[in-house]
Amino acid sequence: MKLLDKYIIKKFLGTFFLALALFVLIAIVFDISEKIDEFIEKSAPLKEIFLDYYLNFTIHYANLFSSLIVFISVIFFTSRLAFNSEFIAIINSGVSFFRLMFPYFIAATIITSMSIYLANNLIPTTNKARIDFEYNYLKQKPKSRFSNLHRQILPNHYIFFKTYNTNRNIGYHFSYEVFDGPQLKSKLNADYLRWDTTKNKWILENYLIRNFINDKEFLLKGNRLDTTLAMTPKDLSNLVYSVESMKLQELNKFIKTEKARGSDTVKYFEIEKHQRFSYPFATYILTLIAVSLSARKPRGGIGINIAAGIGIAFAYILFMKVAVTFAINGNLLPAMAVWVPNIIFGIVALGLYKNAPK
Repeated sequence: MKLLDKYIIKKFLGTFFLALALFVLIAIVFDISEKIDEFIEKSAPLKEIFLDYYLNFTIHYANLFSSLIVFISVIFFTSRLAFNSEFIAIINSGVSFFRLMFPYFIAATIITSMSIYLANNLIPTTNKARIDFEYNYLKQKPKSRFSNLHRQILPNHYIFFKTYNTNRNIGYHFSYEVFDGPQLKSKLNADYLRWDTTKNKWILENYLIRNFINDKEFLLKGNRLDTTLAMTPKDLSNLVYSVESMKLQELNKFIKTEKARGSDTVKYFEIEKHQRFSYPFATYILTLIAVSLSARKPRGGIGINIAAGIGIAFAYILFMKVAVTFAINGNLLPAMAVWVPNIIFGIVALGLYKNAPK
């Protein structure tokens, strides 16, 4: 590796980790100022505040915003190189712009590899302690009420709730259908259903059972039925937040299970899975954009490049949020929603690279 490569990699990583440390410190200061009243009100122990919450808070958000911190860092130190005419001297010495990108992408690969490992292995573990702390000492509460809940709990066994409350383990307008291929074999309907913790059974009220045997229908109705079903409250309380605590292998298995159950929340888990790779991969795209923008010596100082970089960063974040919203509320596939911003900004990066000073 040449001296120039070592110099740029050292500048890249040094500026990145410094900017990341400053970002995390600012985030922690703002978070403490916002939550200090809740810490005092709930008598949260200092040890848990710093070790269970803020240590894991730091790892989580540092990794989440690492690609954008890379972007700002590259804009900053590359603009300084250009402003001090170091870029001009490097290019005039015969180093091509393409060759100059090598050390940038080596450093970007180091950061991307770290980010993918953290997102899929370490952070899911640290998130468990952080989320437990939030639910014990902060006012945030998990979603407890679901509407139009569908599940496949066994092969060819389907359940439906009009509404279901995970805190009270009760549901309204419940149905349980059993199929034999395309043919409906039985259907159970109940106005009200709750879990009896003493008997470990479901209590159904105002129920109607329809059995179909040899093209004949047999009805059974009543006011109350104590029964066991192929599900427990635990099977119905897989909340969206739990995805943050799953490693990649666990997440893939969970997505497969939720698809088999016909869960309408599976798209949240698929979005999380793709984001664990698309966000780190954005480091390459944002690095190319940052170098292409900053390689030319600015007439008004490096502030112009930094301002342009921040503008592009906010546009990228906005685009990601809009795409994910379309996936959640529309028909856009989760993979497409997560990767489309990278594809579009990748095209922008290639255009800027083409017009960068050579």
